[in-house]
Amino acid sequence: MIETKLTVSNQLGLHARATAKLVQLLAPAQSACTLIAKGREVNAKSIMGVMLLAAGLGTEVLFRADGPDEHEVSAAVADLFNRKFDEEQ
Repeated sequence: MIETKLTVSNQLGLHARATAKLVQLLAPAQSACTLIAKGREVNAKSIMGVMLLAAGLGTEVLFRADGPDEHEVSAAVADLFNRKFDEEQ
């Protein structure tokens, strides 16, 4: 199991478009993927679950991957967060 602390740094936070990018990235993953924020734990492969976190700019989240591709999945998610979901100009 790998846990990665991330900070939402895109201006609009985990809104619909950013959440869709995250879920699409995780869809083919074999690992179980979880996001934890504000005392809630959700399936990171679920659009509705991630949206329910209401994670705005500056929110700290914990991403957890557990499975055969956990290293690759964790690195890809960290990269997506670091790129601000490709939304910043």
